[in-house]
Amino acid sequence: MSYLSRAWRVPRRLPAPWRSPQPFSSTSGPTAKKSVPYQKTLQEEGPGSDQPSRAPPASAQVVVVGGGSLGCQTTYHLAKMGLSDVLLLERDRLTSGTTWHTAGLLWQLRPSDVEVELLAHTRDVVSRDLPAETGLHTGWVENGGLFIASNKQRLDEYKRLMSLGKVYGVESHVLSPSQTKELYPLMNIDDLYGTLYVPKDGTMDPAGTCSTLARAATARGATIIENCPVTGIQVRTDDFGVKRVHAVETAHGTIQTPCVVNCAGVWARALGRLAGVQVPLVAMHHAYVVTERIEGIQNMPNVRDHDASVYLRLQGDALSVGGYESNPIFWEEVSEKFAFGLFDLDWDVFMQHIEGAVNRVPVLEKTGIKSTVCGPESFTADHKPLMGEAPEVRGFFLGCGFNSAGMMLGGGCGRELAHWIIHGRPEKDMYGYDIRRFHHSLTDDNRWIRERSHESYAKNYSVVFPHDEPLAGRNVRKDPLHEELLRQGCVFQERHGWERPGWFSPGGAAPVLDYDYYGAYGRQRHRDYTYNRLLGDEYTFDFPPHHHIIKKECLTCRNALALFDMSYFGKFYLVGPEATKAADWLFSADVSKAPGSTVYTCMLNRQGGVESDLTVSRISPGAPGSPLAPAFEGDGYYLAIGGAVAQHNWSHITTVLQDRKFQCKLLDCSEELGMMSIQGPLSRAVLQEVLDTDLSNEAFPFSTHKITTAAGCQVRAMRLSFVGEMGWELHVPRADCVKVYRAVMQAGARHGIANAGYRAIDSLSIEKGYRHWHADLRPDDTPLEAGLAFTCKLKSSIPFLGREAVEAQKAKGIFRRLVCFTTEEKVPMFGLEAVWRDGEVVGHIRRADFGFAIDKTIAYGYIRDPAGGPVSLDFVKSGSYELERMGVTFPARAHTKSPFDPDNKRVKGFY
Repeated sequence: MSYLSRAWRVPRRLPAPWRSPQPFSSTSGPTAKKSVPYQKTLQEEGPGSDQPSRAPPASAQVVVVGGGSLGCQTTYHLAKMGLSDVLLLERDRLTSGTTWHTAGLLWQLRPSDVEVELLAHTRDVVSRDLPAETGLHTGWVENGGLFIASNKQRLDEYKRLMSLGKVYGVESHVLSPSQTKELYPLMNIDDLYGTLYVPKDGTMDPAGTCSTLARAATARGATIIENCPVTGIQVRTDDFGVKRVHAVETAHGTIQTPCVVNCAGVWARALGRLAGVQVPLVAMHHAYVVTERIEGIQNMPNVRDHDASVYLRLQGDALSVGGYESNPIFWEEVSEKFAFGLFDLDWDVFMQHIEGAVNRVPVLEKTGIKSTVCGPESFTADHKPLMGEAPEVRGFFLGCGFNSAGMMLGGGCGRELAHWIIHGRPEKDMYGYDIRRFHHSLTDDNRWIRERSHESYAKNYSVVFPHDEPLAGRNVRKDPLHEELLRQGCVFQERHGWERPGWFSPGGAAPVLDYDYYGAYGRQRHRDYTYNRLLGDEYTFDFPPHHHIIKKECLTCRNALALFDMSYFGKFYLVGPEATKAADWLFSADVSKAPGSTVYTCMLNRQGGVESDLTVSRISPGAPGSPLAPAFEGDGYYLAIGGAVAQHNWSHITTVLQDRKFQCKLLDCSEELGMMSIQGPLSRAVLQEVLDTDLSNEAFPFSTHKITTAAGCQVRAMRLSFVGEMGWELHVPRADCVKVYRAVMQAGARHGIANAGYRAIDSLSIEKGYRHWHADLRPDDTPLEAGLAFTCKLKSSIPFLGREAVEAQKAKGIFRRLVCFTTEEKVPMFGLEAVWRDGEVVGHIRRADFGFAIDKTIAYGYIRDPAGGPVSLDFVKSGSYELERMGVTFPARAHTKSPFDPDNKRVKGFY
């Protein structure tokens, strides 16, 4: 018998076959079967031949490929939503890929409001809905979950989850070490700081869950065919040049369909290639071991000891022990024939988890290992799934890349994906999972995918701090001012490939170095790595040590002027004969004004949710090939969009243009143009020395733009502000950016100009009450709820996408409203704090920061009336509020206007 303590004492050089010949990667296929800890699998329940379980139909409305957790959940939810002509194809048998060996844990609390909602739905499906519909038990076990904290920072992280859980009714309790010992007598508490106990967490059985889902789906009319591998996907180009799914080819016949859903897990990348779709994921070995019987372990909660990077899952009268290591093995050559297979466990890789497990539950030292479970799992660059319609091919949807969380996220994500397919978008804000979050240049960049997926895997159990940045996959997209700002101490942030300025360190240059894989795979770790040290200094839930530097950047902008490099912005041109027709439909505000006008607007979806906020400038035709003023026939508009969401915007606009068949083009000049924003009371005085145009209020009013000359270079100047000050943006051809930047800095030197980054923008913009898309403004928020009714042209008769939904909400009343809060106590907040009104939880904070001009913590969150009534301004004003941060409440004041410059005088130049 093998014991865990012996496993821990295994020498670092193990004899074959226990040692992988290539610890960095594995090209080996499956070895002899290993044993999963479930009484039942679906391996022997199929027809036992190469023939499909039934003949494929000639057509289907939707074809789901892959019979694991996501495939079964998506099929079930599609059928439940009334789509009966749904076909699920599985190349072997249900669960045979990665689902059959999963640990099946479900934790209800995550540092994301959307994920808490998704997990809640999965729990409801397996514990309530499926048993009620089928009379079958899914294998759900509600034994609770216990999060271990060995230090204050870790417990603070758990307390943040506890506060968010109160908003959603998720019961949780912070326990002392002695209380933890009382709950879990076998646990060592000598090094405990505290724990978070969630009584209604539990575990799922993969075979039981998926077979019950299949039963419920087929009862509603869906068809499931096993032993039917997909061999091709037919894609056709329509009369407007749009690629669309046409059919699915199998070895047993072709199925015509307009919609394919890729739920193929580790094999999703290969399936995507059949349709010409990039699926940015990697396959890795992921393992756990199953112990022999442990006396006294029955009914104990599942344990997550993040600091030891280990989990302990109750398995009847035994434990499954696993975790996330820093040197996972990549499965380089994914076998098409792999089904119900496991790899040999590489103890060199896995043994780092053993010490933590034995330390936490000492009885494990003398407990035998019953079996090892090492199977393939798919992982992504940000440890988030890949969902939604692929930008390359219409009708090709993704539901893959679940980072070993496909069981616990399956119910929530299956429902959202089904809604996406039927209605064109999900109900919830799924941007964090949407494949369109990745710029198209990244989805086939193997180095970037591999590095980022490794780092996300290795850091999966790390504390989630507010200001962390990746070290992997950096310096992929650099703007024209990158080297100039780097020399001046710029500490860069990464946003989907772009390096953008975060803040400026007085300590000098802090370059981002090539990824060192944290010393794994025999690589040398970087020493004296300044950038990494600066990041580490900010690993706190308190005000960061560089708080005073960001304060200086902010107050320089408020009192003098600052230059912000915003070159990572997406910069698109919408041009053509029907550009105005398209703009009227796309944008909620009236943008069809005279050339020279600039309008802040939203783009909505059919439900009235905000897909984007951006500025749209009407332009006149320019010279052929000019990135600053392109030539075109018809009308033209220049769109400036936050760089992190540029791909999402591009895809949204493109989809609308295709669906409405507008005769116009969308051109991307993001790489060809730089963008710098000069903001502050002295911006006019400085820029008047640089720009060859009159900058007075009369000659250059707010929300206008014109092409002019700066330092001998042609630029497009726009009078706009993201920070609430008088200022101008300069949109500059890439080759001229450094020259224009130096001219501005030279002219501003005697006025006290300073560089400033996005950390300052975050503070300044929240202080002024400006929204940040995907923070306090998301696709599940409407302009009326977000206080952006002024962006909707409701007084006109011009139809626009989402207008009916907005008008219906306006008539019915607003039942959720975004509210600004400030606290007198200078306490750091970052979002997810619970909002209390008159002793009841009414919402949570979406976005928070410190406002240096008003010297207060500022937080924005959506609130509801617990009685179910509309949330009027009188309702907002009449309550007494507290914000709960990590279990502690702080008195707060609600504002119905921005607490800084509520009359908007500064942006208009009135100081």
